[in-house]
Amino acid sequence: MRAIVIGLVSSLFFAVTFVFNERMSLAGGSWMWSASLRYLFMFPILLAIVASRGTLRRVFQVMRASPWRWWLWSTVGFGLFYIPLCIAAQFAPAWLVAASWQFTIIAGSLLTPWLPQADPGGHPRGSAIPLRSLSMSLVIFAGIVMIEVHHAGGTPARDVMLGSLPVLIAAFAYPLGNRQMMAVCQNQLGALERVFGMTTASLPVWLCLAAVGWRTAGWPSTGQTVQAAVVAVSSGVIATVLFFAATDAARRHNQLLAAVEATQSGEVVFTLLLEMIFVAWRLPSPVSLLGIALVVAGMVGHSMRSRGQSGSSNGVSLS
Repeated sequence: MRAIVIGLVSSLFFAVTFVFNERMSLAGGSWMWSASLRYLFMFPILLAIVASRGTLRRVFQVMRASPWRWWLWSTVGFGLFYIPLCIAAQFAPAWLVAASWQFTIIAGSLLTPWLPQADPGGHPRGSAIPLRSLSMSLVIFAGIVMIEVHHAGGTPARDVMLGSLPVLIAAFAYPLGNRQMMAVCQNQLGALERVFGMTTASLPVWLCLAAVGWRTAGWPSTGQTVQAAVVAVSSGVIATVLFFAATDAARRHNQLLAAVEATQSGEVVFTLLLEMIFVAWRLPSPVSLLGIALVVAGMVGHSMRSRGQSGSSNGVSLS
């Protein structure tokens, strides 16, 4: 259960992403700067932390062993995850993007048979889709469908597509990149070091995107720069490290791993509350609120189903 609690705490810090991306969009900020600034700010912060821990050389040693795999899966896990979310923020409110993002819980379960796994002895093995976890994920999916269908009723089809399809891409990219990088690292790095390594490996993406942003939209405003820095610290450093630590702890137990990934549905509630505070005091419709309730119910179901497994699984720790 400890991994699940850590995952839920990370969802609170992740919620900052959706709210501040919407704020930057409403203020006219370019999504290219919203995306690139987060990781450009993350890099020096993580560099200083990792260097102070004395593990910087170790990170670069592990990265040099498989440089192309680091670049590929970091680009997928960070680039194809965050760029689509920033694009979606241009067309949908923060709570809707956060709700749509919960499809990543199902995506993580569906990807299980095609991703490298390891048994407790560290040997690769095949895995089946965790059906028990998937049943709770379908409850979450039902909630997402209710939210999306109701939202689509009063929204131009173009905005619905541009607000939903990018999130769908991100929903698969994040667990794919995360789990592939766990396999690449083979337990050689901690969560903090892995986040730093992935940030470093994905720097070419962010530098190119920043260059295009400067060319097309000019320099970011002071407000956008400050808000991107807040997102970098809250979501990019704190939330990502917590979530990676939780998934690392559960990596050998598919049901528990699915439950940890399901904790991210807490972002829906946290995003809704933060949006009411920082953006506008507005509630979703009753149908959308019912959909949000189903999303949260699915998360609770995941946690309850995994309680027995987490209690009996040796070696599942965040220390």
